[in-house]
Amino acid sequence: MSVQAEGTFYVQAIGLRPKIQVSADGSGVVGHAGARLLADLADATGLTAAYSTALRPLRPRGTGHDPGRIATDLAVMLADGGEAIADLAVLRDQVGVFGSVASTPTAWRLLADTDARTLASLRSARAQAREVAWLQAAEQGEGILTARAAGRILPGLVLDLDATLITCHSEKELAAPTYKGGFGFHPLLCFLANTGEALSGRLRPGNAGANTAADHIAVLDDALAQIPDAHRHGTDILVRTDSAGSAKAFLAHVRDVRKRGIRTFFSVGYAVTEPVRRAVRAMPERLWYPALDQDGTLRDGAEVAELTGMVDLDGYPAGTRIIVRRERPHPGAQLSLFDQDEGLRHQVFLTDTPYSGGGSAQFLEVRHRGHATVEDHIRCGKTTGFGRFPSRDFGVNAVWLELSLTAIDLLAWTRVLLLDGELATAEPKKLRYRLLHVAARLTRGGRRLHLRISATWPWRHELATAFHRLAALPRPAS
Repeated sequence: MSVQAEGTFYVQAIGLRPKIQVSADGSGVVGHAGARLLADLADATGLTAAYSTALRPLRPRGTGHDPGRIATDLAVMLADGGEAIADLAVLRDQVGVFGSVASTPTAWRLLADTDARTLASLRSARAQAREVAWLQAAEQGEGILTARAAGRILPGLVLDLDATLITCHSEKELAAPTYKGGFGFHPLLCFLANTGEALSGRLRPGNAGANTAADHIAVLDDALAQIPDAHRHGTDILVRTDSAGSAKAFLAHVRDVRKRGIRTFFSVGYAVTEPVRRAVRAMPERLWYPALDQDGTLRDGAEVAELTGMVDLDGYPAGTRIIVRRERPHPGAQLSLFDQDEGLRHQVFLTDTPYSGGGSAQFLEVRHRGHATVEDHIRCGKTTGFGRFPSRDFGVNAVWLELSLTAIDLLAWTRVLLLDGELATAEPKKLRYRLLHVAARLTRGGRRLHLRISATWPWRHELATAFHRLAALPRPAS
C-alpha cells in the first residue's frame, strides 16, 4: 500500500515475517516427537514382544539389535510416513526419544533373512497384539467400532477385500505388466471397515488375475485368523468385494467357513451379463424402489430392484440373491453400451443375507455400496508403506507389505484407543501433520526425561492427552 505525505510516497510493510538466522547447531530439540506415541503403543499392545518371539531364530547368538524391535521400528517409521528403509534415520538420529535404532544395513538384513515361515510368525504376532488392543478398547468401555449403512448400525464385523496396482519404476522380481498397461505388482488386501485396520494382504505379480478365487480365499483366511477368537466366533462377519470376488469357488468358501463356527456372509459385485440385462429390461417399473443414501435418506435419481429368480444362479450357494441399482450417471461416468442405451448406469451385486431380519433390497444395496470406502483405506495405505517397495527381491517386498499392514494397524489403534473427536476419524496425513511430526524439547529433571511440546502448538493438548491415555492402558502379562 502506498501512502502520500507532502509529495513523497512510502511503501507500508504488509505481512512481513520476523527475520531469522538459521544454524544447524541446536541441541535438546527433537522432531517427529509424536511418533514416540506409536512406538510406545506397539509396546503397550505387546506387538514388540510378540515380534521379538517370532523373530528370535534370526538372533541366534542373542547379540546386537533385537530383531523384534527392528521390525517394530520399521513399522513405526512407515506409520510416520517414511518411504524407504533409509528413513529409519529419523528415529535413529534421535536417541533421546527413540533409543537405539538399528542401522539401515541391519534392517536390510532382517528383511532379507525373513522367510515364508517367519513371515507367517509375524502375522501371528500381529494377531496377538490385535487381541490385546481390542481388549484394551473394551476395558475403556469403547469396544470395537460399529460400521453403519443407511443410518443403521451393521451388526458384527465388515471385511472389505480389494486389489490395487502398484507401479514399479525399476526391474523387481515378479513385477509384471498390469491389465491397465502399467508395470508392477497387484496386491490383494483386506481391511476391517469398522476401524480401518489392515487385516491381511498378499503381494502378487502385476499380471495376477483380479478375480482369482484362490487368492481371495487365502487373503480371507488370513484376515479371519487376525480376528480375536471372542469376535471370530459368535459374531456376524460380512465379506464385501467388488465383482472380482464373485467367483463361485470363493463364495462357496465363504459359506463353508460357517462349518468352523464362523458366521460369514457375503456381498459381492457381479458383472452385468446378458441374462442380467434381459432381467433388467423385463423388470416392471412398479418393482423399482428408491435407493437410499448412507444416512438413510432417499438417494435422488437412483432406484433398486431385486432380480432373484429372474437370473440363473446355478452353482452359487443356496439362498444367493441378486440385486441391481440403476442411477442417472454423473458427468464423466464410464458407461457400457447397455447403460448408454438405457440412459442409466447399472450396478449389480450378489448377497446371501436373507430378507428376514431387515435384508430388504434397498438396505442391502446401500450396505454394499459402503464397500467403496476400501478405496480410501488403500489410498492411505499407499502413503503408509505399500505404495513403494524397496527391493528387487520379492521376499523382501512381501515382508515390507506385512510391516506396512502393521503400520496401518498402529494408526488405527491410536485412533481407537488414544484420540477423540475429529482426530479419532482422521486419515494418516492429518495425524502426521498435527501429532506425529510435531517438534518438542527434550529435558531432564527429577531423574526423568521430559518431552516438552511447544505451548503454542495448536494440537498440544490432544497429543499430551494421547500420551496420558497410553500410560493408563492395561498391559499384557509378560
